[in-house]
Formats: sequence, C-alpha cells, structure tokens
Amino acid sequence: MDITPVVNAVIALAAAVVTAFVIPWVKSKTTAAQREEINAWVKIAVTAAEQIYSGVGKGKEKKAYVLKFLEEKNLKIDEESVDLMIESAVKNMNEAFGKEG
Repeated sequence: MDITPVVNAVIALAAAVVTAFVIPWVKSKTTAAQREEINAWVKIAVTAAEQIYSGVGKGKEKKAYVLKFLEEKNLKIDEESVDLMIESAVKNMNEAFGKEG
C-alpha cells in the first residue's frame, strides 16, 4: 500500500496551518530579526539531528534533540510552533536533497 499521497496531503496541510496561523502569531510576538534567528536555529538543529540520529524510526530522538538545542539557546517558543517549524525545516531539507516526504 502506497501512503505517499497521504503523507503529501499531511505535509500540505501542515504547510497551510503554518502559513495561516502560526506565522501570523509568531510575527505578532517577535521582531523580524528574532524570527530569522529562531528559524535559523531550528534549521541548524534539524540538520544536526538528521545527521546524529540517522535511520528510520528515530523521530522522537530527533525532536528531543531539537527541543533541547533550542532550550540551550534560550529560545522560548511554544511546542506546537516548534513542531510546525521542525516539519517545515525537514520538508525543505528533503526537497533540497531530492527526497520524497
């Protein structure tokens, strides 16, 4: 059974939620420079987690690593927003490397 269409739909839905709700909320609570910094650190943490925890089924370890990394940087942002930012960073990274979601 090929679940690729379901995965693609979930990714599209997550992107729509980020665009419609999370981005406006984050923008209302932060400056442009703060948003750029948070986004940059999320991308760095996601990339590092992908390298450290390679293989299938390591999602919880990867997420824990990213959350700890952001906490160590004293970046205060709610977990739902972080989840969406992580998903966006992973999607962008996969697209950059030609991987399917």
